[in-house]
Amino acid sequence: MNKQQFIRRRRPVWKAFEKRVDHLRGISLKRMTAKEISEFSRLMRELANDLATIRSRDWGQSLVDYLNGLLARGHNAFYSAPPGRLNQVTQFLAAGFPRLLRANVGYFLVAAALFFLPGAIAWTVIQNDPSLATRILPPQAMEQFDQMYGPTDKTDPDSDGDDTEETSTSEWSDDEDDDSNQFGEERAAMAGFYVQHNVGIALQCFARGVLLGIGTIYTLLYNGIVIGAVGGYVLSLGHTEKFVSFIISHGSFELTAIAIAGGAGLMLGDALLHPGNRTRGEALLERSSQAVQIAAGAAVMLMIAALIEAFWSPAPIPAIYKYVVGTLLWLVVYAYLFLAGRNHAA
Repeated sequence: MNKQQFIRRRRPVWKAFEKRVDHLRGISLKRMTAKEISEFSRLMRELANDLATIRSRDWGQSLVDYLNGLLARGHNAFYSAPPGRLNQVTQFLAAGFPRLLRANVGYFLVAAALFFLPGAIAWTVIQNDPSLATRILPPQAMEQFDQMYGPTDKTDPDSDGDDTEETSTSEWSDDEDDDSNQFGEERAAMAGFYVQHNVGIALQCFARGVLLGIGTIYTLLYNGIVIGAVGGYVLSLGHTEKFVSFIISHGSFELTAIAIAGGAGLMLGDALLHPGNRTRGEALLERSSQAVQIAAGAAVMLMIAALIEAFWSPAPIPAIYKYVVGTLLWLVVYAYLFLAGRNHAA
């Protein structure tokens, strides 16, 4: 038997094995029947014999490479455990999510512009003219922010609100154990509140995309203006250090994630507005697969933001450390989004 006859005779077996390898990918051996396992094992042995034959007769390196690669794939598929759910989630967050975001970066940039630009404008305008804050923020909210970021000791006229270290010392000095427990419980409760609140905003940004994107645009504009108004109002009262040191750390995850969720919502709106040759339902279904994954990644970022906001941002730590950590977190977030997953196979 010459080389061509051998290839003609054995090629159907190689192709059949290749199909089985593709089918086996990601499937646990527990889901294969004993007959299927036996058949797969038999094919592997046949390919190993074919490879030995081709090598012994020197029928070409390309044929050797093909069978060698096929055997390696079969070995990995047969003996490697399929990735578990936790592993899949880890891989998605480490590489899949940032790569998917970059593939749809245009939507993210538009959403970021709709969210950050109005916020920056509102921040600047209200900081220069705080009286305008009443047109955006309710009086109760303004009073609440004044209490949150103003002087902590209302009876001390000399208190300027910057005595974070002194305040923390007095809070922890009487009964450190009880205060520590209370602090932990309060922070845990606030973390739950922040998760619910932040994810709620992101969900609105995403889900309202089905309203031809208009709902997403409105949500981004509204939240950008409100957040900007809060920042401008608080800074106009002279609480710059307390406010900025509080928001700089969790803001990197939170604000970016809201823009990401908005971008996912715009993907849905674009699918409905520009379905191409498909029906709007088909276009929405196709785009929603990626949009949901991006929104899920944003939700994870918001959970991280909530933990930082609950435990780190209000902690009695000198502002300079929060500035340093906050700046690093902004760099980490954008390095992650634009660099992570570049070395992984698509």
